[in-house]
Amino acid sequence: MATQNITSSSFKTILQQPGIVVLDWWAPWCGPCKRFAPIFEAASVKYPDITWGKINTDEETSLAGAFQIRSIPTLMAFRDGVLLFEQPGMLPGSALDKLVTELQKLDMGEVRRKLSEQQPAR
Repeated sequence: MATQNITSSSFKTILQQPGIVVLDWWAPWCGPCKRFAPIFEAASVKYPDITWGKINTDEETSLAGAFQIRSIPTLMAFRDGVLLFEQPGMLPGSALDKLVTELQKLDMGEVRRKLSEQQPAR
C-alpha cells in the first residue's frame, strides 16, 4: 500500500485499526523531509500490510501540537494503538526495515502488561 495523507479527521480512525501504523511528520519546506520521502514510500511498498501515513505539520498544526512535534521529520510507530517508537530525524531504509521487524516481533499482550504495571495506582 502506498502512503496516505493523515489529517486531524482521519487520525483517530487510523490509530484505532489493528496492526502497525508508521507515521512521518513532515513539512513541504523541509529538506530532510524531502530526502526521507522516497525511503518512506519505498518501505510502504515493501510492507503493504502496514499502514504508512504522512502528516503535513504545516496543515495539521493542532495535531502536531498535540504530539509535541518539535523537529521534522519525526517518525512514530504504533501497534494496535500503542505508541512504541518516536524519533526525530531521517532513518535510512535499513533502519526502517529493522524497526518494522522489531514491531512485528512484539508480543502486544506483554507490552500491555508492562504498560499497566507502569500506571500509577489510583
